[in-house]
Parts: sequence; structure tokens; C-alpha cells
Amino acid sequence: MRFALIGQPNCGKSTLFNQVAGYKAETGNFTGTTVTYTESKVRIQGVIVELVDLPGTYTLTGTNPAERETLRYLASHEVDLIINVLDASHLAQGLTLTLELLELGRPLLVALNMMDEAGRMGMSIDGERLQALLGAPTAPLIASKGRGVRNLFVAALHAAEKRLPPQRPHYSPALEQAIHILAANLNGNRRSEAAGAPADPIQKAAAVPLPPLPLAIKLLEGDESLLQQVALARPGVEDLVASAQAQVMQSLGRPAVWALSSARSELAEELAAQVVRQGERHYTWRDRLDDVLLHPLWGYLALVLILLALFQVIYGIGSATEKPLLAFFDSLAVWVETLSGGSALLGGVLYGLLQGVAGGVAIVLPYLLPFLFGLGFLEDIGYLPRVAFLMDALMHRMGLHGKAVVPFILGYGCNVPAVMSTRMMEEPRDRFLAATLATLVPCAARLAVVFGLVAFYLGPGVALALYLFNLFVIALTGRVVSAMLPEDTPGMILEMPVYRTPTLKSVASKAWFRAREFMVEAWPILIIGSVVLALLNYYQLTDYLNVLTRPITWALDLPGEVGVPLIFGVLRKELSLIMLRQALGVEDFAAALNAVQMVTFTVFVMFYVPCLATLAMLKRELGWRSMLVIAGLTVVIALLAALAARFVAPPFL
Repeated sequence: MRFALIGQPNCGKSTLFNQVAGYKAETGNFTGTTVTYTESKVRIQGVIVELVDLPGTYTLTGTNPAERETLRYLASHEVDLIINVLDASHLAQGLTLTLELLELGRPLLVALNMMDEAGRMGMSIDGERLQALLGAPTAPLIASKGRGVRNLFVAALHAAEKRLPPQRPHYSPALEQAIHILAANLNGNRRSEAAGAPADPIQKAAAVPLPPLPLAIKLLEGDESLLQQVALARPGVEDLVASAQAQVMQSLGRPAVWALSSARSELAEELAAQVVRQGERHYTWRDRLDDVLLHPLWGYLALVLILLALFQVIYGIGSATEKPLLAFFDSLAVWVETLSGGSALLGGVLYGLLQGVAGGVAIVLPYLLPFLFGLGFLEDIGYLPRVAFLMDALMHRMGLHGKAVVPFILGYGCNVPAVMSTRMMEEPRDRFLAATLATLVPCAARLAVVFGLVAFYLGPGVALALYLFNLFVIALTGRVVSAMLPEDTPGMILEMPVYRTPTLKSVASKAWFRAREFMVEAWPILIIGSVVLALLNYYQLTDYLNVLTRPITWALDLPGEVGVPLIFGVLRKELSLIMLRQALGVEDFAAALNAVQMVTFTVFVMFYVPCLATLAMLKRELGWRSMLVIAGLTVVIALLAALAARFVAPPFL
């Protein structure tokens, strides 16, 4: 048995999923896309149910990848029940999606989430009345606190066992006539009300097992992907759809997609008016908080202070954790040396293996995990959409909109989740530009180079100057690349969710899901790269690698031995610093590098080719071609930035 969770963004759908999924959930991609869904198995009264958390979507009209893939999943998978999660405090808005789901003719249960927020706003909702009007069961809950969750899934199990599809909503005579005529033509007869009928040959060939009526509605709305699939089995269906759309246009004076959307909105407002009783609203500090956090002046100051506090906490936890962990792995290195039995090859391989494990445990995770916890906290409390709102103007100057700030924030922890988060961008051009700029953000690994080399030897003021220089280069790159990809950047219409009190379970679940992707995607590459490095050292092949990078090190006035650390810095950025001491043959960097060379080396490391884990994620999200373009672009940017640092920095050092 399979249940599908679907709802609009910020309705608490994923919070509900995390309440029951625990840490056993699996995240996957829809075939051929980067849009993700999450699934887990849940036991309900002895019955194992597969629970699928589909992407948040306002509608199923297919205007963005999340909408298209959500409809495709519902149409092509055996779903025993759709659990439609609504924000009870914005009932009319959520019911527009509910009405669209009712059109599919699938068993449906409406979950009225955030009942506490609705109560705070003075709203009283008659769930039984709503259930009678919709013809689908309803269940109230407060997912963030776990209230009503058990009753919801028990009701869902009973509804799925009954297998009673609800009645679809009916609209104006002109729309109904166009829908029925098109459905009859698609079905080959007049069985237009057989919403539960099995798919005909057209549906099977099109791989869209929708009954005629919902299929007709989606085609009437202009779903191009669906139309192309149906056309493979029924040549000439385009003319039928165009005729039906023209009929609606002639009768109502507007396109069918807008007519249907307006009809759903009007019906949703009518339903909400019948079941919601508005009482006195209780104003609290949360209602007044946005006066400060979204203020054109104080909002930016608050943003800086919040992010500064976040990074201070992350750096404090990471640095305090990193030192004892590195000491532990240093002690293990002595044991590994004795374990090798005097074999240089075996000892080198074992040491490389240990370094790969240590890099993930002692260097990356101490900064990544607290960052993900902090990010989950800001996300659950409702602050991230406000950050996107504040940053919208700056992002537009770089050819993006405010959503791109999320990959940038993530990039300071690790570029891997930063690239992953570009999935939220609807357009391929925006995803490419956001991913390109996110790879230039100094991650926690680059942070180790900045602090371990520049801050330690030249002072924290120089390190801060490099971070400001990094922001300038990112902004300049955004302007240049967006000019090379001319396309209007759409304005951002963003819903501000209410402030909520996050739960430890929800924040921990999100951090685990995100950290697990690093462990699966990036960590194996770190371990393999460390072993390869050990083998190259054993066979004395590093001199040949230095020759390959000599044009770059010569142009930057760096010692030729720096080539190997730069090459292996692609495996993980910490290696560029870890290997530098061994490559130069010194314990004190100041004995081999002057101040300008330290700055030049650090600037190059801040920008050049992303680590292998990030490259793998770029390939997965954008494809081989985009990955190679971004990698080449970062080398050019790094070289130009490092050359600028070489010639501009001397007077200030």
C-alpha cells in the first residue's frame, strides 16, 4: 500500500513526513530530472505502508519541474491514497490544490495542519462540514508537535481500504461542456463520468493512466508534456484540444487555463467561507517581528547579526571538535605504521585510507553538521524565506533572484549541498548560474586554508579582506556570466510562512538527510583520492605533476613544488594545505613563502576547480557539459583573481 503526501510549500508536509519517517527515509530523483522525492516505510496498525513525500507545489498545471513531476508521479504510480496537507490558517489558498486533486479521481484525505496557528489567528474550522462538502475525509493535526499524527494515519488507512474515489468539483457550464466533449473524444464514447474506469489504449500507450475526465482537464489547461504523450497514441489529438480551448476562449473570453484556475479559486473561497468562523485574532510578538526583520535598514542589520552568530557557533563547535579528532587520528597513524609491518607500500596505502576517513570525520563533518543543524533551525523557524526576500535586489544584480541566496549560504558549509540546493531554481539557466557562483563560495574546507595559512601568519584582518574580495569576485562573475546568458530574470513572488517553534526531531532529521548525501556522494571520493595520493608518493610520480602545473605556478610566482598540493586540492581543498608543508619540505610556511605568495596561493585555492565531490554533484545535477564549463571557468577566475592579488597586495602587506 502506498500513500502520497502532497501540499503547497510551507504547509508542514515534510514536517509531517519527518514525524513518522525517522531516519530510514530514502531520497530519490524522478527519472531524467533533478526534482527529488523522499519515501519511507511506515507501520500503521500492523500494515506496512510506503509513504512518499512529493515536492511542494501550488498547482499541477506543469509550469515548473516540481509540478510536472508531481502530476506524473500521481498519474503513473499506483497510489492507494493521496494525503493532501493544508495550512489551516490559509485554508482557501490550500483548497485550490485540493480541488485539483479531486479532479484526478483518486482516493483523497485532507490533513488540516497548523490548527494551532489557525486558532491563534482566531479561526475556527468545521472539519465535519468541510468533509461533507468535499466528499473526502478530513483530519486535524499539528505536525510540528506530533498532535493528531497517529489519528491521521489511522484514518488514512481506513480511507485507503475503502477505495472510494471522491466526486470531482463541477465548474461553469462552458467549462463543463468543453471538458465533457474532449473527454468523450479521448475515450472513444460518451462515458465521460466514468472517473474510476480503467485506462483505455490511449492512456496505456501514453503511459498516463488517467481516466478520460482528468486527462481532458489537464489537456485543456495546456499541459504540453501530457499532450505530446497522448499524441503518440492518438494522432490529431492536438486539433481536438485546440478546438476545446478555442470554445472556452469564445464562451468566457479568456484562456481555459485561467478559466479553470479562477473557477477553482472561487470555489475554494466559497468552501472556506462555509466552514471557517473568524473570531478575534490574538496579536503576539511574532506579528511584530517582521517589522524589524523585513525593514529596509534594520532587516539587513539583523541578517548580518544572525548570520554572524550562526557562523561563530559553527566555527566554535567545529574548531573545538576538530582538534581532538585530529589528535585521535594522529594516534591511529602510529598504530597503522606498526600494522604495515615495515612495508612502505602497504603502510602508504593504509595511511592514505586513514587520511581519507579522517578528512571526513575530523575536518568536514565538525563544520558541516552544526551548519546543517543551524540551517534546519532557520528553515523551520521560517527565517530563510525572509533572507531570500532581503537578498532579492542583490541577486537581481547578478542575474538571479532571492532564492539563489540559499545555495550561497549552504556553500559556506560545503559546496556539495550548495549545488544540490539549486534544484529549487525553476529555469536551467538560473540553476547553472547559481551553481557556478555557489562553487566560488569559500566552503569549510577552504576556510581551513584561509585560517591555517593567512590568518595564522598574516593576521585575521587579512583573512577578512580575502573574504570581502571573494564576495566582490562572485558579484562580478555573476554580472559577467548573466550578461553572456541574456534572459529576463523573473520577479519573485514569495509567501512568508508564519514563525514556528522548531522541534529537535525535525531539525535533526533534516540535518541527517543532508549530511547523509555528503557521506554517500563525497566521502568515498575523499578516501579513494587519499589512497591514490599515497600510491603516487610511493612511486615518486609527483615531479611529473609539478611540471603540468608549472605555467600556473610560474605566473603566480609560486614555488614549483606547489603544483602537487594544488592538483590534489581538487580531491578535497584541505589537501592543498595539508600537502603544502610536505611539498615544501618545511615545518614553518614562512620559511618557504613570503606574505604575497601566501595571499596569492590562498586566493587561487579559494576559486579554482571545485573538489571532486562537488564536481560529481555538478555532473549529477547539470550534466557533463555544464560541469566541465564550470570547472574551466573557475580556473580562469582563480588565475585572474590570484594575479590581481599578486600585484595589488604588496603595498598592504
